Order: sequence, then C-alpha cells, then structure tokens
Amino acid sequence: MTNWKEKDMLLENKNVVVYGAGGAVGGAVARGFAQEGARVFLTGRTADSVNAVAKEISDAGGAVETAVVDALDEKSVIEHLDAVVADAGRVDVSFNAIGISPRRLQGIPFTDLPVEDFMRPITTYARAHFVTAKSAALHMIPRGSGVILMHTPEPARVSLPLVGGMSVGWAAMEALNRALSAEWAQHGVRSLCLRTTGMLETPTIDLVYGLHADAMGISKDQFTAMATSMTHRKRPTTMAELTSVAVFLASDQASAMTGTVANLTGGIIVD
Repeated sequence: MTNWKEKDMLLENKNVVVYGAGGAVGGAVARGFAQEGARVFLTGRTADSVNAVAKEISDAGGAVETAVVDALDEKSVIEHLDAVVADAGRVDVSFNAIGISPRRLQGIPFTDLPVEDFMRPITTYARAHFVTAKSAALHMIPRGSGVILMHTPEPARVSLPLVGGMSVGWAAMEALNRALSAEWAQHGVRSLCLRTTGMLETPTIDLVYGLHADAMGISKDQFTAMATSMTHRKRPTTMAELTSVAVFLASDQASAMTGTVANLTGGIIVD
C-alpha cells in the first residue's frame, strides 16, 4: 500500500470533523480527507464503527482522532469542537454524514404513514445539520474561513413515490445549505451540498431498494435496474466519485463555490 504522505495533498494542514463517520458515506469521505493530508476528527454515536474507520486511516499513515458524539445534541457537539480547537488550533471543515434507518419510513404510501414517522427524518436531519453547522461556524467565522459540507440523494430534488418524509428532510437540508451560505459566506465560511443517486455500495441503499421493491411487488434486482436506468450513464454514483468531489469542495481550489449543490446524479437532475 502506498503511504498517503508520499503524494501532493489537497487538504494538507486542514482539520476536518466528520459526523456519522462510522457509516458508509462518512467513513469513505473521511478516508478521502485523510488521504489528501487532512487531520480527521471522526465522530459517531457508537465507538466501534468509528474506531474501525480510524484504524484504516491510521494504518495507511493518516492523522486521526475519534470521539463519541451525538450530532443531535448541541452540548455534545460544542464540547467536542471546543476540544478539537484546543488541541488542533482550528476547525477547517465540518462534514455531517449522519443517516437514519429507512425502516418504517420508506416504502409506505402517505395515506398509511403515521405523522410521527413522516416527521422523524425532517426534524432529525434539520436539527443535526443546524447544530453541527452552527457549532462549527462559531469557530470558523472569527477566523474568516471554513467549509460546511452535507450530502443528499436525488429525492431531495426529484419527486419520487413512497419516500415518505425523507425527501422533505433532504430538501430542507439543501435549503439550509443555501441559507447558511447567505449569512456566512461573507465571513469566509462556505456551505456546500453533495447530491448523489442512491449508491449501491452502501448497506442503506440495499435496504431502501428492498423496501421499495416489496411495495411495488417486484424483485430488488428489478427495482435496482429501474433506478439505475434513470441516469444518463445508466449507472449510479459511486462512493469514489462522491469522495473525490467532497475532497475538492473542502479544498481551497473550490474557494469560489458556496451556497450550491454539487450535482453527481449522472444526468437525472439538471440545476
């Protein structure tokens, strides 16, 4: 394995905090950040999954720290960021990659969906992203620089059936992304969202596609083929593609980009 420190790095000397780092997206992007020279501070609600990602990064020569942090708990987030700044001096990038299980939330018609289950993704995503962004900005604004990153799938923009409140929650994230930029970009803090298709490499999409296939009375393979055929490329976004763009957006090379969505949906969406 090539040591990451042997090549030019886009994020050298950057301090990056990742929420939901034990998940598929958070872990992949965290590894990409570390590979490009960032010192990564990985957080999640359970230590085991976060520590597993940290070990991969450390074994490859990356700089990594871990902590158990609930992104919905403002006190927990603030205390962790204060500790990061006390140790590293600053926070340059905050990437929130938390997710919630689609069970009992997707594959159900609106007429059969309890109000509480409709609201759960809306309140969860909006709260977590506001908490982590606000907490990071309190450190970034005084320094005049920083990047806030988030990730949404295509139902944030395209109306699809049986997605429940998930699509509304993801759309709210994209609206929040623009609102944060409107206030903070003038102070040097950029806010950006990465939008992908469902990524077949993630366990969550395997479960989601199964729920939708069952609801439609078709096989999961048939649903996957249908979803994939919607893209111009006839294939979904890959984790590597998401990671490479996340690294670019977090870097100084993307300094002109803020308040927008990096569209990685392969042609499904034009905006």
